[in-house]
Amino acid sequence: MTQLAVQALVNGIILGAIYGLIGLGLNVIFGVLRVVNFAHGEFLVLGAYFAFLALHFLGLNPFVALPLVFAVFFGIGYLLYFVLIPRLGRSDDPETASLLVMFGVSIMLGAGMLLAFEADARSLNYSIEPVFLKLGPILIPTVRLIALGVVLVLVGLLAFFLYRTTVGKALRAITMNRDAVQIVGINASLLSAVAFGIGIALAGVAGVLVAMIFPAFSPFSGSDYTLIGFIVIVLGGLGHPVGALLGALLFGVTEQVSAVYFSQSIALIIGFALLVLTIFIRPEGILGRRAAR
Repeated sequence: MTQLAVQALVNGIILGAIYGLIGLGLNVIFGVLRVVNFAHGEFLVLGAYFAFLALHFLGLNPFVALPLVFAVFFGIGYLLYFVLIPRLGRSDDPETASLLVMFGVSIMLGAGMLLAFEADARSLNYSIEPVFLKLGPILIPTVRLIALGVVLVLVGLLAFFLYRTTVGKALRAITMNRDAVQIVGINASLLSAVAFGIGIALAGVAGVLVAMIFPAFSPFSGSDYTLIGFIVIVLGGLGHPVGALLGALLFGVTEQVSAVYFSQSIALIIGFALLVLTIFIRPEGILGRRAAR
């Protein structure tokens, strides 16, 4: 394997981890609530703008602002659940209704950001020394390595929360059988609000990391990240958080390594061809479970 291919492989793993964080928030919400959050990308971009304002007015380094972003966006998601989601459950087709409602929310958020920040692309003006780290023949931007570390920590904390805490175990139980959870006296609505808050908080944090890695963001960027989120959760399996991370790594590595041997456009085509092939061979995703009929 050539040095260029190894460099692309490393970049693919790092970008795949970021993509995985984007898909992780989507999958938490869909797994617990069966809500198709079409506004996920807009919440992500809103997180980037939040970090931009924190840097501009408070002088907070974007990495230092991450816990604040998580807390604020968790609160937004928690409250938004009670405003929107319970009403969707009374629909004849809750998943389709959620898609339409969240699509409306995405348009509202996009228009709101356009009104507040105008159409100009923004970037986070910060610096980290050293700019690059050299691992043998491989050069890796320091910010990407730190972002990878943040993703791994968040995934580890989420796994601990879901598998080792009482609330997390109850959330997993909701994904398996919501009616049974309510029968034993667990407040499914309150737990669903927590899940929605976590999903939106992960989107906000992902937005900060994306803004640090990619050169610019604007109110029009949300749909691109929503698309990436849906790609990785379809690859990994709807409602399966670990599957989202695995699907994202597969997509990121495929895209980056393909770009070494082909043009960027061909690499993108290969990435989407992987998605189509996965749907044909395993429609439920890599780690998804086949739905009972």
